[in-house]
Amino acid sequence: MRRSKVPEETTDQRLLDSRGPADWVHTDPWRVMRIQSEFVEGFGALAELGPAVSVFGSARTSVDDPTYALGENVGAALVKAGYAVITGGGPGAMEAANKGACEANGTSVGLGIELPFETGLNPFVDLGVNFRYFFARKTMFVKYSQGFIVLPGGFGTLDELFEAITLVQTQKVTSFPIILMGVAYWQGLLDWLQAAALGAGTISAKDLSLITLTDDVEEAVAAIVASDRGLQGDVPEGTGTHPE
Repeated sequence: MRRSKVPEETTDQRLLDSRGPADWVHTDPWRVMRIQSEFVEGFGALAELGPAVSVFGSARTSVDDPTYALGENVGAALVKAGYAVITGGGPGAMEAANKGACEANGTSVGLGIELPFETGLNPFVDLGVNFRYFFARKTMFVKYSQGFIVLPGGFGTLDELFEAITLVQTQKVTSFPIILMGVAYWQGLLDWLQAAALGAGTISAKDLSLITLTDDVEEAVAAIVASDRGLQGDVPEGTGTHPE
């Protein structure tokens, strides 16, 4: 820098000066540091987790909803198959999967997110990390999972589902199974994808084959185990119900 571009203050002077407004902590460069810290914290917390599966589902699922019991069964079955269970750490279906894993004496992980209407991690989380940024949190779901099991859910669940499908479709991640659990809930979505999206040529039949639809917990876990061990020849791709 020369002439008028030379600052009147030195960088050290500005660093050590405690006077002045604190607006700088809300600037984009400072946010980059916060984002970096979230990745560092997440990587540090999960680096030694071992094989794990992410389970997504609605925070609004009530304890007496059949989906809650399904989530518990999924969590327990994954632990018995040798996996830790990762959820968003919230209530509802996420809590159910964490509860199933916890009561099966497995590792129950919750990756929480700062939201105005949720109050911390559910009580069945053994290892929890809270995030400010959705994209940092999503990275942890993908990086440390051998597969996704998706219970009935709303916009957040759909967001996570379609991001996972897109990452596999575009080969941004190594292919891993994506299991939709709840035939009655998800069949309409798959029917629409086949009729509208596939019919219009915006997706291919191969893209649809990335999704397995089932009500059977054992079938869902078997698909993940087979993929994880590279045994797709023993358990055919699409072990669930696919739209024809």
